[in-house]
Amino acid sequence: MKKNTGKIFAIGDIHGCYDKLISLMDRLPFDLHSDTLIFLGDYINRGSQSKEVIEYLLKLKQSSENIIFLKGNHEHALLEYAQTKDQEYLRLLRSMDVEPTLKSYSDAKFQSLSDLGFLPPAHLDFLNGLLTYYKTDDYLFIHAGVIPGEDPDGCSLDRLLSVRDTFLRYEHKLGYTVVFGHTPFEMPLVAPGMIGIDTGAVYGNMLTAVLLPDLRFFHA
Repeated sequence: MKKNTGKIFAIGDIHGCYDKLISLMDRLPFDLHSDTLIFLGDYINRGSQSKEVIEYLLKLKQSSENIIFLKGNHEHALLEYAQTKDQEYLRLLRSMDVEPTLKSYSDAKFQSLSDLGFLPPAHLDFLNGLLTYYKTDDYLFIHAGVIPGEDPDGCSLDRLLSVRDTFLRYEHKLGYTVVFGHTPFEMPLVAPGMIGIDTGAVYGNMLTAVLLPDLRFFHA
C-alpha cells in the first residue's frame, strides 16, 4: 500500500490504440515528480498498434518511478498460453483478436505465440513485470474488479482479471473505491465504491483517464 502524497491518474484499456494514447497523454497535467500514473492493463490485441503502445510505455517508464502498470486479461492469456501451451488459452487469444498484435510485430506467425519469440526481450520483460493490482489508502486499482467476499491475493488470475457482472452487481462496502477497466462503458461509470474507466477506445469510442481524488476525467 502506498500513502497518497499527490494526485493519481489512472488510464483505462488501450488495446493497441497508440494514437489515442499519445493524444490522451498530451492532455494530462501529470507531474513526473509528485503524481502517480496507473495503467489498468489490456495494452494489446484488437487494435493495430500494440507494439507501438508497449514501446511507448517502456519509454514512459524510464521517465518516472511513479508509473504503475497493471496486468489485463489479454496480457494474462498471452503469458499463460506461452507457459502452459493450454489450448483453451489459444482459443481465448483467437477470440481476443490477437492477430493484429502479431501483425504489429512484423507480421509474426501465429505459431510464435507458443514461445512469444516475436516479442523483443524488453517487451517480454515488461509483460512479465505487470502487477495484479495496486492499492492506496483510498483506492484499489485493478483491471476488472474484485470477487465479492474474496481476497484478491487468493483468487485465480483467470477469474480476477475477467470478472464482470459478479463485481458490478455487488454492493461494495470495502472502505475504499475500486478503479477498474475491462468492462466498456459509453461514458465512465461512477457508482458507490467503484469507478469504471474503460470507454471502449478500440471500438471507436474514447480512451479515458481519471484524476483522483478530483474525479476529473480526460478523454482522447
